[in-house]
Formats: sequence, C-alpha cells, structure tokens
Amino acid sequence: MPGGYGKIKPSDNPKPYKKGEVHSPNGRPPKLPDLGILLGKVLGEEKDSKTAVEIILMALRAKATKGDIRAAELLLERAYGKVKQEIDQKIEIEEQVFRIGDQVIKFK
Repeated sequence: MPGGYGKIKPSDNPKPYKKGEVHSPNGRPPKLPDLGILLGKVLGEEKDSKTAVEIILMALRAKATKGDIRAAELLLERAYGKVKQEIDQKIEIEEQVFRIGDQVIKFK
C-alpha cells in the first residue's frame, strides 16, 4: 500500500475534502421509528369498526376451528401462557475437593 501500512498519502486520495467543506450535506440519516409505535399504529387501524388485531385474531380462530394446530397453539399460548415443562434432576455429590494454596481438602 502506498505510504506505508494503513496510511494514505494526500496524493493517493482521489477526492480529498477541502478545509471547511461539509462531508455530508444532508446530515445524519434519520433513525428508524420505534417498533412498538409502528405496531401500535398498524394494529390499531380500524376497518369496518374492527381493529387489525381483532381481524387477525378472528382469522386465527377460524383456522384453529378448521383444525390448524399451529393456529390453535398460538391462540392458547397467548391466552393462557406456555405449558411449563418439568425437569427431573437429581444430583449426587460423592466428593468435594478444595484447594487452598498447596493444601487439598476433601469432603465426603
């Protein structure tokens, strides 16, 4: 690379900025709006006196009653929460070993 490792000579730079020249005349691009706000606007829209959320839920209910297991599972999980899975764990400690400096202490 001309000019040494990681360095660019001013003569190697194809379009150097002049002193006082603005690099980005439009400024920093705007941030995206908060997802919660966008969802609230979209899902809160009304059509035929029903919100988008109500329409989606009615469509899910119709699919669930026709036998769509995933739609039924989604509705039930949203209404009552996910089913808790029990995990059976048994831990047996036969021996504990501690090291303090050069000493080794064992417990049974």
